[in-house]
Amino acid sequence: MKLGEKLRYLREVEGTLRGLKGDLSQQELSRLIQKELGKPISQSYLSQIESGARPHLTNSTRMLLARFFQVHPGYLVDDPEGFQNELVSDVGALEDKLDLWLISGAERFRREPELSRALLGIAKHADSRMCLVVLSRILENPGLAERLLEVLRPAEARRQS
Repeated sequence: MKLGEKLRYLREVEGTLRGLKGDLSQQELSRLIQKELGKPISQSYLSQIESGARPHLTNSTRMLLARFFQVHPGYLVDDPEGFQNELVSDVGALEDKLDLWLISGAERFRREPELSRALLGIAKHADSRMCLVVLSRILENPGLAERLLEVLRPAEARRQS
């Protein structure tokens, strides 16, 4: 992952942690760093980092961002080619990677609650691979997905009331 992607991700997470409905904007981040840490960092500088126009940080900026986001300063660099940040063992490694990928997808689509909930539901299932195979089989049958949704949606509405 590139530095700019990491900064964007940290802004998303920080926005969620602070109870915002979306990402923490670059402007909000700049203002909060000044307010909470007493040091300035401009919105334009943050924009340059995220766009890749400024691929490296000064040490003082790295330390400031690390303090604000409460991450290790070493996190705020580009990852080497082929680097993976998941810890997986040989046993169940593929299933674990699939579940992590589904959870990551749920986080990325958190603004679409129904989709996010579906991805989390598959990830939490004891056999997420089977769930995806079943979904594939459903989609191979024309109209079956739509008919299933018609049948299941009223049940959801009854449970919510």
